[in-house]
Order: sequence, then structure tokens, then C-alpha cells
Amino acid sequence: MATQPADPLRSRAEPRHCAWCGRRLPTNGRVGRPRRYCAQPCRQRAYEQRAAVQRGGLPEDAVVLSGTELADLQDRLFQLRCAAEDIMTAAQDGAGPDELHKLAAEIAHTAIGLERLR
Repeated sequence: MATQPADPLRSRAEPRHCAWCGRRLPTNGRVGRPRRYCAQPCRQRAYEQRAAVQRGGLPEDAVVLSGTELADLQDRLFQLRCAAEDIMTAAQDGAGPDELHKLAAEIAHTAIGLERLR
């Protein structure tokens, strides 16, 4: 199994997230390889998905989503589009900086939610 080189640009202070569920990983001063998963169940689910992908003949980097996960992702993308359209409408209607800032914060919050696929 090939290992990926460490990203020299990644700051040690930058928070890391679980490769399965997306939760923030603890930032303790461990020595050795950085953690990829927050707990054993996440590690196990990731292993099961990798094994299923290999059995199915899919590429190793394939992303497999259930119908429910896909529908959830589509809903969140729709929310992001609506938030972007709200900013465009507000700007066209001459909204002030405070209102535009509030709408921009909403779109940022929505985008953060989209970063997690699971």
C-alpha cells in the first residue's frame, strides 16, 4: 500500500478531522503517524468501505454514497445555491453592508456543512 507524503504546508496548529465521520481529531502531542480516525468504529467502517470497493471492481478512489446520503448532499447543495442567490438578490436590491455580511456568513456556514460528505 502506497503512503502519501506529508503535506509540508499543513500547519500543526491546523485542526485535523476524522477521515470517516469528519469530527475534529484531538490535538494531543502524540509521537508518530498522525491519526486518521477519531475512534475504532470509524476506522472499521472505512476498512469495510475500502474492502467493498475492491470487491466491486471500482477504482480505489471511488466515493460510494447511499441513496439517503446522496439525497442529503443534494439538499445541502440546494441550500448553498439558495444562499448564494439571496446574496445576489440583496446586492441588486441595494442591501447595506451589514445585511450582506449576515448573508455571506450564512453562505459560509452552509459551505462548511457541505465539507462533510457523511
